[in-house]
Amino acid sequence: MKEALKFAFPKTIPIMMGYLFLSLSFGLLATSSGIHPLLTILMSLIVYGGSIQFAGINVLLGAYDPFAAFMLAVMVNARHMFYGITMLESYQSLGWKKYYSIFALSDETFSLTASVKVPDHIDKSWVYFLISLLDQLYWIIGTVLGIFLGNFISFSLRGIEFILTALFVSIFVDQWQGSANHRPQIIALATGLICLFIFGPNSFLIPAMLIIIAIFFFVFIREEEER
Repeated sequence: MKEALKFAFPKTIPIMMGYLFLSLSFGLLATSSGIHPLLTILMSLIVYGGSIQFAGINVLLGAYDPFAAFMLAVMVNARHMFYGITMLESYQSLGWKKYYSIFALSDETFSLTASVKVPDHIDKSWVYFLISLLDQLYWIIGTVLGIFLGNFISFSLRGIEFILTALFVSIFVDQWQGSANHRPQIIALATGLICLFIFGPNSFLIPAMLIIIAIFFFVFIREEEER
């Protein structure tokens, strides 16, 4: 395990730098929005998904609507299902470590575990497990720091909720630049704008998500049949 930790930790340092900043921002935003610190930490422990945690703040502060919350979570984090499927073969030999390692597959963790080359003398199962564990620990530590700073910052945090908008714009741009096929982004953007025009700003989200999921589902089925 020590050898695995010595190997895994340096690999996760770039992720640590990004996670500490993002999760600190999440802790600050949650605190400034009036979310209880324990609930904020629980979100980083159990939900552990950057985008949905930021979006979840508005869900917690809004009217009770479990269906909308479920659809939002599916829409934002649906890609994680494919991470688990992709890593099933690599994770089969992990034993009890497999369950946590699949749970903790964030974008960055998946990218690292899918590409890391583990030397033969190091237990690969511990490397996968420790990468996942370290990454979540960075996220939790940043969240706690954000809560702490949020309780002691004396100046106004008004407008910090723009972090969520910036996060989603950043994800969109990253997906656009990282893919030669822009059809998914165009479909999602066009569907959102059409639903916004038809249903208005307070009611467009769920119809847009349902339509986007349906379109992607049928496109996926058609592509599988063509193969």
